[in-house]
Amino acid sequence: MDTEAAETKTHLEMEPIKVGTNQLCESIVNQEGFKKLYANIDAFITDEKLKYEYGTLNDQGALLQQKQQAGAEITEEEITGFEKLREEFMSNPVAINFLDAQEEVQKVQDRIHQVIAKTFEIGKVPQQEDFDFCSDGFGDCGCSHE
Repeated sequence: MDTEAAETKTHLEMEPIKVGTNQLCESIVNQEGFKKLYANIDAFITDEKLKYEYGTLNDQGALLQQKQQAGAEITEEEITGFEKLREEFMSNPVAINFLDAQEEVQKVQDRIHQVIAKTFEIGKVPQQEDFDFCSDGFGDCGCSHE
């Protein structure tokens, strides 16, 4: 068994990946806007009432979506209740800031994933021309659309 374990060697060394990942994280954290972004996320995370409202809103939305997909009738009362929850949630500036921050974080994560996936797809560090759209994976291609 020990011989088999020794033979199952990975192709990539993790230490250089760890170093590069740490450098990437440092470049994110050291940006001027990061503190505000983090503060917006933290303000939401530490607000238990707001987190509960967010969970309730998501649960209600998922339930209505399931009913719709199943062909079940959604009552006017259910729609009104959901809209009321949504309006209450969206009237809170902490909620709005959190959703904006969440969207920005998701964009960064998506872009990083695109570049990593493209690296494995083409076998080299991707350049702008390696992408099927006007982007180098980070929206810096200089064209008018992202």
